[in-house]
Amino acid sequence: MGSGRMNGGDDLSELKRVDMNVRELLTEMKDTSEIIVDLAYASLMYNSVSMADKVREMEGVMDDLKFAIRYKVLMASRTKEDARQLSGLLEVATAADRISDAASEIVDLLKMPTEQRPFISEMLSESGEKIRILRVKPESSMVGFTIGKLAVEACTGCKIIAIKNRHGWTYDPDDDMKIRAGDDLVVRGTDDGADRLVQFAEGRAQWEFPEPDDEAGVAEDEDDEEDIEEELREDERGP
Repeated sequence: MGSGRMNGGDDLSELKRVDMNVRELLTEMKDTSEIIVDLAYASLMYNSVSMADKVREMEGVMDDLKFAIRYKVLMASRTKEDARQLSGLLEVATAADRISDAASEIVDLLKMPTEQRPFISEMLSESGEKIRILRVKPESSMVGFTIGKLAVEACTGCKIIAIKNRHGWTYDPDDDMKIRAGDDLVVRGTDDGADRLVQFAEGRAQWEFPEPDDEAGVAEDEDDEEDIEEELREDERGP
């Protein structure tokens, strides 16, 4: 499994990752394995073919990372002792690759008729962290701010794993992505954290921003206010 490559099988993606150091490769493998599992479960919960396709695409990314790790180990091994010490990296890469393969098998369940997979909801409900989808309303104080500025995960314990807006889906969004009115957020977290985030998203509670501690912070807040006004004007105009 996992023979596909991101970017249409372009070897440039592999070569780019070969230039990464081992710490960067391992970090990306960890992050990718987490998001790929989250998206796999979310695709089943919301019967989303597009999420399933993203899982399979990210499986190709994991293949590229595994290739890069193997390349690093082969280039660094000069003696039997080197090989012994570096073998742990291959074990980590193999474990992460197995996770991506398992996620791909999970999304294959979408091929089953919905009525034949009622066990999935029950299985997910027993998890300590759950995946939920929520919509950001125009009156939400989150509108116009970036994920990083809001510090969503730190404030609510929920990680945004995907956002759907007028432009389509964005998976594993970066901190500089802005939240817009009407966005659908797919998040992973505890029930308490998700319930709190729903209150913010629906405008039933105001987001609690830290007080700016310098003039730069004040200027940044003023810029954010201008961005919010522009976001609202865009929403009024429509797509």
